[in-house]
Amino acid sequence: MNLGNPIANGNTAELYRIDNKIVKMFKEHLPHTESLYEAKKQEFAYLCGLDVPKIYEVTEINGRQAILMEYIKGQTVGNLLINNMELAEHYLNVCVNVQMKIHNVAVESDLLEPMSEKLQRQIKSGKNLNELQKNILLRRLDSIQFESRLCHGDFHPYNLILSNDKVTIIDWVDSSAGDIRADVYRTYLLISQLSLELAKMYLCTYCKKSGLSQDEVFQWAPIIAGARLSENVSSENKDRLKKIIIEHCY
Repeated sequence: MNLGNPIANGNTAELYRIDNKIVKMFKEHLPHTESLYEAKKQEFAYLCGLDVPKIYEVTEINGRQAILMEYIKGQTVGNLLINNMELAEHYLNVCVNVQMKIHNVAVESDLLEPMSEKLQRQIKSGKNLNELQKNILLRRLDSIQFESRLCHGDFHPYNLILSNDKVTIIDWVDSSAGDIRADVYRTYLLISQLSLELAKMYLCTYCKKSGLSQDEVFQWAPIIAGARLSENVSSENKDRLKKIIIEHCY
């Protein structure tokens, strides 16, 4: 099948548009279960009543795993935010409102991957962490008590598509059953790559609307930073993550 040129290219997949469908083509090095794994998470979010693209089919195209899903016409909130910085407060409010809607969904860990298990796996496999740091982070992770809620796992403005006042949430592969405070810190960390000022504005907005304190959120800082180190994202500054770990652990 000739898909033409991708409309987006990420670490794990390329996106193509065919008529009113998106074809997500997974990279060849990924486990053969990756497409089904992601599709099930997105379908779970859909069944929870959240605005996500419909899944049409999990298949194989040109020898590669693929998901066919609904095409959502619109712009990412990230692009709208960057191109209209005078409306930053408005677009961050949009982000927070959507994220709080996700976090309102109570979910048992037997229905979705437990966040704690994923974070443990990432920290243990982190090549940029020494054994002492791993042990400290794992003990901290084990000590935090929380109510299990739906967490997106990669929530940021570029994973939100705004179309006619409707916001659709995409990219559910990292979703889990876990602590919303960890999910909020992850978003803070991701936005701070773009702008620390915007990240602080986002966090203040979320805490004000939810009643959480920033201290509650920042208890997750070294754990989330340590887990992110294992992701080896080319755009991420490893020294920045290591600094966060040291600041909060020593």
